[in-house]
Amino acid sequence: MNLRQIEVFHAVYLHGTVSAAARSLGVSQPSVTKVLRHAEKSIGMPLFERAKGRLIPTQEARALFDEVTEIQERVRSLRHACHNMRQGRGSLLRISALPSLGLGALPDAVARFMGGHEDILFDLQTLHHDEMVRKLYEQETDIAISFEVPPAAPVAHQVIGEGELVVLFREEDIPNAPSRLHLNELCDHKFISPVQSGPIGQMLASELGRLDVVLDEVVSARTYYVAAALVRAGVGMAIVDNFTAAAWSEPGLASRPLQPALTFDINAVYLQDRPPSRAAADFLQMLSEVIEEL
Repeated sequence: MNLRQIEVFHAVYLHGTVSAAARSLGVSQPSVTKVLRHAEKSIGMPLFERAKGRLIPTQEARALFDEVTEIQERVRSLRHACHNMRQGRGSLLRISALPSLGLGALPDAVARFMGGHEDILFDLQTLHHDEMVRKLYEQETDIAISFEVPPAAPVAHQVIGEGELVVLFREEDIPNAPSRLHLNELCDHKFISPVQSGPIGQMLASELGRLDVVLDEVVSARTYYVAAALVRAGVGMAIVDNFTAAAWSEPGLASRPLQPALTFDINAVYLQDRPPSRAAADFLQMLSEVIEEL
């Protein structure tokens, strides 16, 4: 399939009819029908079946759609980059970050950076640790901001800050809480557990084992912002990173770091053969400053 066939296939898949696809592309219906017919001929199989005036994707079309969508996004990004160059604009920074960093630290850094770099464009997204290498390798992002550096992967990294685990709770549940909390002080409270995977989950599990502390786990949450929402709803208390706690700061909620402290590095991860550009390096410095303030 060539790019024109991919574009038409994508439009027909999304809109369900030739007429709607033609309108979205700004071309005639016969043109869409002709290109679609050629696309089916080039791959040797039908892509749609007609049913009550609509085009229903075949099983093969469904299998192709994700791949085609990625190509469409890359073509759109290329067109955007060309447009920016024609307009005299600067670089496009594609940054991914864990959801907890995307709640506060990343938006704050982008806002400050854009104040002095109006020509820089950002493409921002959130990711989880297990997505990082794939997104970098498939060039869906240029830099991943993460608590973990994937082992045995063709990546390089730089440490841009430090985070810390904190207890997030309703003030009514621990009135007059001390400046730091020991894990054994949480045993009499309902606890929202992070899934014991990833660097922070493993760190917490190791510390609980070392201290021989067993918490009353009533709910498991796979993301820290979900855990924070459960805390606000009164389900229990949770141990989250300090960035999530800061983003969820509101009347009635409080957080305290642990004693002893459990800290972790924050890393900017990128492919070894695709180091940060000058603009990206300057942005990472800004992000580092925001993280330090938090």
